[in-house]
Amino acid sequence: MPHDHSLILTLVGGFVLAFVLGMVAHRLRLSPLVGYLLAGVAVGPFTPGWVADVSLAGQLAEIGVILLMFGVGLHFSPADLLKVRRIAVPGALVQIAVATALGWGTGRLLGFSNGEAALFGLTLSVASTVVLLRAIEERKALKTEAGQTAVGWLIVEDLVMVVALVLVPLMALSQAGGTAGGLVLSIGGTLLQITVFIAFMMIVGARVLPWLLVRIAHTKSRELFTLGVLAIALGIAYLAYAVFGASFALGAFVAGVVLSSSPLGQNAAERSLPLRDAFAVLFFVSVGMLFDPNVLVERPLAVLAVVMIIVVGKSAAALAITSLFKVEKRSSLMIAASLAQIGEFSFILAGVGVSVGIMARDTHDLVLAGALISILANPFLFRLADRLSRPRQDPPTDAPAAAFAPAQG
Repeated sequence: MPHDHSLILTLVGGFVLAFVLGMVAHRLRLSPLVGYLLAGVAVGPFTPGWVADVSLAGQLAEIGVILLMFGVGLHFSPADLLKVRRIAVPGALVQIAVATALGWGTGRLLGFSNGEAALFGLTLSVASTVVLLRAIEERKALKTEAGQTAVGWLIVEDLVMVVALVLVPLMALSQAGGTAGGLVLSIGGTLLQITVFIAFMMIVGARVLPWLLVRIAHTKSRELFTLGVLAIALGIAYLAYAVFGASFALGAFVAGVVLSSSPLGQNAAERSLPLRDAFAVLFFVSVGMLFDPNVLVERPLAVLAVVMIIVVGKSAAALAITSLFKVEKRSSLMIAASLAQIGEFSFILAGVGVSVGIMARDTHDLVLAGALISILANPFLFRLADRLSRPRQDPPTDAPAAAFAPAQG
């Protein structure tokens, strides 16, 4: 009896190649994300050789997005954000505005519509959580003022992107035409449904979900606890989509936020981490599968403009705002270097833009090219920041005289 092995082949090809290329990237002192994305390129339809099932990869990636957003919610800490709000909140908002404006201007020069150019700029404005945290942890700077400021900055960016995920489908409605009254009703209805969902989760979910976790924990079964956490993440994501008209990603994020404040929130984060990591890898592989490497050859100037916005534009905005708040030079340079890349939220936002018809596939390729190159360049930017932050040592001009000075005492 013949069997369809496309799911198994997609999983095997994705995981094996991601592991091999992720190890190579790690040995080269690069982020493993580079390896995962290149693994997707290798099994994608734009490169020779075996091609994975793109439709299956897309569904696996959707699970990856849900679990990624659930993890973002679990690690969301209002207390951490409040500690550094004086710099992180205005800094993140200014940097997002600068990067979005630069991306919009570049997009208009490239012939994009206003909506596509605005979304293009927004995708270039948010840094990768994975890359940023890994770079800061490598320097043992997570508990320092600079590290906490960078993490707080990232939390604000993530919150803005969560709002953007709600607004992008509404942008598609506005571009589709229709009467102004109908458009206002559609937008108002969507926002009302999302507001009802968030209120429902904060009132009912905040009582039921922690209680449910405690009941599951009393079984003293590690497997049931892990399964319960994943069932909550996926179930709430589907509830948000099917009942309240919100996205899977928003539902998972809100579920994570609700659980993060419960006594077992840390345990939930730890139990779900292995599966979150596994599906996150598949998410990055699926993103790589959608990338056409020919854009590097066919549109080199456009790719260069994207990289300059990410690396130079975002860094300059971060340096300006940290200098304005009189942050010390070393911390300012580290924050700027850590934010000079884009990653998973950019991919999610660009994917939503393509799915609702705002962003063209070629524009999506530009975002992916900018992400790959900026992640590749990030370790070198940190080394440059380290070098620039070292205090300058003037040569001892009076060394010869000191050598012949009479001894004291």
